[in-house]
Amino acid sequence: MSKKLICLISIVLVLGLFSNASAELIGHWMFDEGSGDVAFDISGNGNDGTINGAQSVPGVGGSALEFDGADDYVETPITDVPVDGTVAAWINTTLGDVRQAVFSSHNSEEFRLQLNYRPGTGGPTRGFLGLNVLYGSLTAYSDIGSEMYDGSWHHVAFVWEGASPGTIRAYWDGQEKPVTYGSQNAWEGNYNRTAVHVIGREDLNNNNYFFAGQIDDVRMYDHALSEIEIQAAMNNAGGKWPFAFGPTPKDGALHDDTWVSMSWGSGGFAASHDVYIGDNFDDVNTGAEGTFQGNQTATFYVAGFPGFAYPDGLVPGTTYYWRIDEVNAPPDETVYKGDVWSFSIPPKTAYFHDPADGAESVGVDDSLSWTAGFGAKLHTVYFGETFEEVDNAAGGLPQGATTYSPGTLKMAKTYYWRVDEFDVVETHKGDVWSFTTEGAVAALDPANGAVDVTQTPVLAWAPGFGTSHEVYFGTDVASLELKGSGNLGSESYEPGQLEWNRIYYWRVDEANSANVDSPWTGPLWSFTTANFLTIDDFESYNDLYTTEPASNRIFNTWLDGFGNPANGSVVGYENPPFAEQTIVHSGNQSMPMSYDNAVGKSEATLTLTSNRDWTVNGVNTLTIWFRGDSGNAAETLYVALNGNAKVNNDNPEVVQKGSWTEWNIDLQAFVDQGVNLTNVNSITLGLSSVTGGTGMMYFDDIRLIRY
Repeated sequence: MSKKLICLISIVLVLGLFSNASAELIGHWMFDEGSGDVAFDISGNGNDGTINGAQSVPGVGGSALEFDGADDYVETPITDVPVDGTVAAWINTTLGDVRQAVFSSHNSEEFRLQLNYRPGTGGPTRGFLGLNVLYGSLTAYSDIGSEMYDGSWHHVAFVWEGASPGTIRAYWDGQEKPVTYGSQNAWEGNYNRTAVHVIGREDLNNNNYFFAGQIDDVRMYDHALSEIEIQAAMNNAGGKWPFAFGPTPKDGALHDDTWVSMSWGSGGFAASHDVYIGDNFDDVNTGAEGTFQGNQTATFYVAGFPGFAYPDGLVPGTTYYWRIDEVNAPPDETVYKGDVWSFSIPPKTAYFHDPADGAESVGVDDSLSWTAGFGAKLHTVYFGETFEEVDNAAGGLPQGATTYSPGTLKMAKTYYWRVDEFDVVETHKGDVWSFTTEGAVAALDPANGAVDVTQTPVLAWAPGFGTSHEVYFGTDVASLELKGSGNLGSESYEPGQLEWNRIYYWRVDEANSANVDSPWTGPLWSFTTANFLTIDDFESYNDLYTTEPASNRIFNTWLDGFGNPANGSVVGYENPPFAEQTIVHSGNQSMPMSYDNAVGKSEATLTLTSNRDWTVNGVNTLTIWFRGDSGNAAETLYVALNGNAKVNNDNPEVVQKGSWTEWNIDLQAFVDQGVNLTNVNSITLGLSSVTGGTGMMYFDDIRLIRY
């Protein structure tokens, strides 16, 4: 989804696009009143709601309502549910450990749109959207994951149709999501109850499933919206949306033809449309010469035919970019520049191969598969144990299938393969891909292809069949240097201080005198060092017992208020995993820290054992990513170096922000307090008392950058 959609999407239909939009609405509550206890229904149907406890806060477009999860809700006079219909809303919640309702009937067994939290069984905890239209008649849920309660605004829509069997479609941020049916019976619309519908609560008879967070722009329609209507609904924050939307082909789509008919939804004010298309993103984005195809009133454009752009046809293996600018009618003739969308023509070579290039732990009896190149009729597979052998191979036998079985392979070995595609006219040589079978060493830290890696990494791996190993490392893939050797139990290597923003390669070869297939050459791995200095990215912490040599629990490194009555902080969770593994800025973990400022302050301190020179490579800014919660007490966030040089964040309410926020601090602010930046020995994150309140904070990616 484009940034423009993410920032500005709303749940309503573009009023200028659908002339009968108001008639199709059963109710529309924008929550823009700002105060009072009435949520006005602007659909014209008079279904004004009564606000019970919920408070007005800034929303997606205008204001929204904040629900406390305990007893807040909005009661509407709506009692009926149409045979075909749509419910849509904007939601923002961080509460992922309960079931909570967005829109439902008086009786929880009649109609409800809800969020569910399901602890993982053998996997991560997930977030689910659920819809029931008459309990036991038509029910479905959609797996969204932890994004559902990440503290950001999201648009959700459910569409139901009463055909036999009844069907449900779910949309998350304008994208249709797969649904799993609990039951899929026909919904006949025999719903004529006295039970009113409520927002932010499931059942008026019982204190069940209150919503905790913010809700904005709730709508209920008397028909099943199409996908483009859902997108149009997202792209309007209470008025007409001026930009083109809903591209066909979809943005990023694979288009299996050498011509294309592109179409889009018109902006709410547009009288005509400027069309741009090209094979270079920057050219289309800037409107470079040759990309402008003219101004037109139609909302479609054909390319790849004589008389149009690319008259000789679109080229396989090429990505095309296009943009629609919406032009207002005179006299203003305002131009609304559109997003740059793209679609790709499949290459003539094989693609979407499995296993992926560089894959590890592939089964020794697995088959190989791929997607046929554009127009390909026959496929020739070459397979071997060296790159050169496969790259130089020729004269193989063609086949019609897009799968190949190489037979039972050796364990812990790297293999190479290539697929040439024949399209009746010519043969198109494929790339050489590789994979490593199960039993080989596996990279643990950093992962193959990782970026922004610390300049002092610890390279670790899981052993394969070997009892001894050799480590090769360097910046030139063709001439890696032997850096060390060892036996089982020493599966790590520290290359020392590396350069910034540089690609490095490494490999671990293993040997075992008891195995006839020994020795084994390991797969080649790479990583790129960061162009910043990492103070802590919170990825190294684990849940091992403190008696184990590799134990690195987060609260044993970041020392909190445990045992200190003057410090109200608690780092990590009571039970493993101790670090936060869902609410993260990047990577897999962040640091959770609760605070209770009844004692005056809450802070946690990291003693630096490395990266103590904060002048390297010209760094001048400390950057910290943090995230709070709307339920937090407003307290002053601060960072301190060497125990006493403190810099405060000047906005206590920033700790109530439920999205990741970057805090950049000029290092001169610490120098002015006497800190010697060449010898920084500790960093402290804390909150000093404003209200003496409590809350939960998350911290991630503490870095030094050149700003």
